[in-house]
This record gives sequence, C-alpha cells and structure tokens, in this order.
Amino acid sequence: MGAALKKSSGLAIGLADRDEGAFLGIAASAKGFAWRDRLDPGARNVATAISQRHGLPELLGRVLAARGIKLDEVAVVLDPTLKALMPDPSVLRDMDKAAARLADAIIAGQNVAVFGDYDVDGACSSALMHRFLAHHGVAARIYIPDRIFEGYGPNPQAIEALVKEGAGLIVTVDCGTTSFEPLAVARKLKTEVIVIDHHQADERLPDVAAVVNPNRQDDVSGLGHLCAAGVVFMVLVATARELRKRGHYASGTAEPDLMGMLDLVALATVCDVVPLVGLNRAYVVRGLKVMGQRRNLGLRALFDTAGLNQAPTPYHLGFVLGPRINAGGRIGDAALGSRLLAGEDEAESAKIAALLDRLNKERKAIETEMLEQAISEADRMLEADPDKGLVLLGSEAWHKGVVGLVASRLVERFRRPACVISWEEAKGRADASGTGSLRSIAGVDIGGAVRAAVAKGLLIKGGGHAMAAGLTVAKDKLAELEAFLAGEVSASVTQARGRAGLEIDGAMTASGVTDELIDLIERAGPYGQGNPQPRFAFPAHRVKFAKQVGESHLRCVLEAGDGKRLDAVAFRAVGQPLGDLLANAGGFPLHIVGNLKRDTWGGRDKIELQIEDAADPRRQ
Repeated sequence: MGAALKKSSGLAIGLADRDEGAFLGIAASAKGFAWRDRLDPGARNVATAISQRHGLPELLGRVLAARGIKLDEVAVVLDPTLKALMPDPSVLRDMDKAAARLADAIIAGQNVAVFGDYDVDGACSSALMHRFLAHHGVAARIYIPDRIFEGYGPNPQAIEALVKEGAGLIVTVDCGTTSFEPLAVARKLKTEVIVIDHHQADERLPDVAAVVNPNRQDDVSGLGHLCAAGVVFMVLVATARELRKRGHYASGTAEPDLMGMLDLVALATVCDVVPLVGLNRAYVVRGLKVMGQRRNLGLRALFDTAGLNQAPTPYHLGFVLGPRINAGGRIGDAALGSRLLAGEDEAESAKIAALLDRLNKERKAIETEMLEQAISEADRMLEADPDKGLVLLGSEAWHKGVVGLVASRLVERFRRPACVISWEEAKGRADASGTGSLRSIAGVDIGGAVRAAVAKGLLIKGGGHAMAAGLTVAKDKLAELEAFLAGEVSASVTQARGRAGLEIDGAMTASGVTDELIDLIERAGPYGQGNPQPRFAFPAHRVKFAKQVGESHLRCVLEAGDGKRLDAVAFRAVGQPLGDLLANAGGFPLHIVGNLKRDTWGGRDKIELQIEDAADPRRQ
C-alpha cells in the first residue's frame, strides 16, 4: 500500500477517535446536521479485526465494519457471486408451483400475457419474462397499464381483454399481490394466473395458481429485500431447472442464457432502491459486467442516446438509464420501457430510446416548473408555521406522473415529509379528487400514516411503506386529511429532525485521495440503499475556487494545509446555506464532508469529491 494511502488510513482513525461526541466537534453544519462517527466503539474493534485477519487496509476495514459486515463474511462481500449468495429458488413459497405451471405453458405452446408495472422494476421484470418465453418459442404479450388512466396493478377490464385476446396464462410481475377483484375475473374466465411480486402482502392472498412473493406473510425465505426483477430471475432459474428435469432441452432446444439477463436484474435492483446487500449485491456486480458487454439492444440504444461510452456504474443505472425508462410511464406511453428492454430490432430500439430521451427532457422541464411553484408555496407555508411537521401541497396544473419526484425534492430541501397532489379539474363538481405522492424522512413512517387515513375513511385509496406512499383523496376531505396526517407524524418528525445527523466513515486529507484508495472503496460496493456510499470528512480545507455551473451547482477546488488540491462539486447548492458557505468562506479553512467519485465523463479520468455538507469550525 502506498505512503499516501497509509497516511489517509491513519488519519481516518485518529481524527475520528479524538471526540466521542460530534465528529470533529460539528454539532450544526451548514445544512443543520450534527456530524457523527458511523462506527461505534464495537464496530471499531471489528474494523481492526477485519484488517488484521484479512490483510486489508484499516480504511477498508472501517468501511466494511460500519456496514455490519462480520469477520467471516468479508470474502463473499468483496467478491459477491450468485453461487455463494443465491439459495435454491424453492425456498420461496409457491416457487415450485409457478415453475411447473410455466413449464407446462412452454411445453404446450400456450399464449402467455405478462402484466407489469410502469416503473423500471416493472419494465425489467416484464422484459425478463418475455425474453425467457420467447427463447422457448412462446408468444408473450406484455401489458403495462397507463399510469394516469388505469393506475397501478391489474384492473378487471385489462384482465378480461387479455383473456379475450387468447391468453392461456397470465403472469403478473411487480404487481398483483393485492389485486383480488381483477384476478377473480381471470378465474371466472377460467384463465390461470401466476403472481410474481415483492410488495407487502396481507394475510389474504388472491386465489391463483401461485403467488411468489418473498414478502407474503408465510414466506420464510429471508429474501424480502429483492426487487420484483430479482424474484422473476429466481422463477426463471427454477423454470429452466423444471424443463431440464422433464427432458425439454434434450430434444434440441438450447438452454437459455440466464446469466446474460442479469443486466436487467441489476438495472431494476438499483432503480427500485432496494437494499444492496446479500443476493442483491451479486445481482448488481455481475449484472454490471453483463451490461458492459452491451448485448441488450435496448440498453445499448439507451446508452448511445445518452452519450455514454464507458463501463456502466450504479450511478448510470440510477440517474441516466432509470429516469429515461421511467419517463415513458410518467408522461408518455407506459409500455415504452418494457418494449425497449424486450426488443430484438435494432432500428426499433434506437427509435424508442430517442423517444424516451425526449420524454425525459420534457419530464425534467415539467418537474422544474412544478418544483419552483411548490418551493415558493412551501416557503410561505413554513414562514407562517416553522414547526409544521408535514408539507402538503396541490394544484390542478400539476402533472400526476411527476408529483413523487417533486415530493422527494421538497423533503430534501425542507427536511420533513411532503405530500404533493395533482387535482382533477373540478369544473364545479363536488366529487373532484386528486392523486398524491408522499415522501418521508428517516424515522417517520409515512406509509403507516396513510394506511391509518384509509382506515379512518379519509382517503379513496392509499398505501405505501415507511419512506414513500401514494393516495387518492376527495377534495372536500383535504383539510381533514391534512390535520389527520399532521397529527400522525408531528411527534416523530420533531424527534427525527432533532436527531438528524450525517454519519461519517472517517477523516482524511486531499493528499490521501489516490486511485489506489478509490479501488479499495469500490471493492466494498456497489453502494446504494442498505450499503451507503462511504462518506469522508476533509478537515481544515480551504476553498480556493468556486464557480456556479448549470442552474444551481457549485464547482470547487479544495486545498489542504500541505497545498495538495482536490476537485469538488456541490450539487443544487447555489442559493442554499451550503453553497453560501463554500462561496463566501473568504479563505478560512472549512470542514467539508462528501463522497469520492472517479469521473470518466468525456474521456476524463480524475477523482472528485461530491460535497454533501460543510461547516465553519469557528461557529461551533
């Protein structure tokens, strides 16, 4: 290990251990956060043991220990494989039933309808099933409901239409677990259904041929962290095994290249923001390698349209490919994403990718306009009531497909839950309603509050999980709903905001930032939900240069006491306390926190710090 890296590792331990309270003594940063060491004393001991037993640098030991990695898990974490991390698919409830029924359909040559969701996970899941069936010569029809007019999941009209078109089997992916009425229509029409899903389930399940869902209450597989595409992949593995047992491949049909489909599983896993732990890490690590080969025509076309000519990373999946695929479901044709990912025609793939790129630009423009309006309204609301626990806004002019994105931005800006509603045009009607999306902060269960509102009769429908939820509400119930939700979350919001902090993996200087260091950090990736990107503090660094780029970003050059410099960028910081502090430090040293990225955009190859927060030590 190089001298610079040894130095940075030592600094990462020493500075963090000087103060058992706030990290570097920062109790209130530019963003109002207290800084904390991500490692408690017990984890620090584990970090040392990991480093010593496995011959790893202390810094990597700290990163692993801070994420709960045990001594005997290190080898698998640093080299995640499906062989080591994927259990026998039969551990999932109803898996064998689903595999047998799919094998029956393939052998009989039945027409199969795949009913998916309109987001990235739904598009990837639908494409996976379509590709598998097509390989076996089975005609598969993908149906994606319209986000605006049909909403999420199966509906009776669509199910009836698929049966009339000749579907002998319907497979729902990323939906269907709670679709009792629509799937009862299929049963009445004597068409069997397989549900492959990952959403939370009630004790009651639909009466279908199989429900493969690791989050059904009687499933003990421990795979509830998988996205739908991850579950679909396991179903395909089990189905191929069943066909092999029946001798199907001995008759001349080639076995499917399941490993070659992992690019779609990786894309869905990152974009659905499921925890990047266990099997999910293997999906992403192996899937990125497959994606780098650009064998999927749709993904290749999307990369080309976005101007990407480098090896894909989780960032590209989450912030370049994902938004473009989602754009179809938000403001265009909901089926575009699945058609792109399942397609085998190069010209058609290029056409769809270009359309999705254009729709994504339109989505950005819509989001920007909505966000400006929402921020202005929220500022007025919070000026009148700074302690308000929930920001709830709505407008008839707001696009239903973008409300969730705006809600996320409001949470990021105001550090409290937000609900953004798109109202129908009332036109004097007393029964006008609106569709809303809610996003929350850590420690505040917004999904529970929405379910309580449903139980109280305040919503037409609603549901979700702790960090995100959706609802449909009658306009004449809005005031009562707002009061109820505020009452449900206010106490937990106050508590969560009071303990809000940034967890930091260690402290280092610009001189310690090397390619060798980045390689070590990447070994413990990919990072995302459940496996947070390592966050480092850079104490007493001066801002030598700060320039606004784009509408709201700030590009900087940081300088350590020894004169070593580091490129940095603070996204969406202009006009915010963080941007003001960086731009107006006047040469005084600041403590700066962020994560390190290797930037290869446009042929460059450099390392930069993505600044998350900063603090002036003189003001503590």
